[in-house]
Amino acid sequence: MKTLRSVKVGDTARVVKLHGEGAIKRRIMDMGLTKGTQVYVRKVAPLGDPIEVTVRGYELSIRKDDAQLIEVE
Repeated sequence: MKTLRSVKVGDTARVVKLHGEGAIKRRIMDMGLTKGTQVYVRKVAPLGDPIEVTVRGYELSIRKDDAQLIEVE
């Protein structure tokens, strides 16, 4: 299983599935990260947290713990 956390800077991935439950999953979906969405990884902070991505035309910073819950291909 490949997650958003493992995508390299400059690569694009497509969301396949969201793991997690309840409020965490809902928050990720509210940020626009839903099944089938294209995500471009712009940069990663020096210590690896957070990850900055471009999704649906806007820039989003997401914690690596949350990125681990997003399965991509």
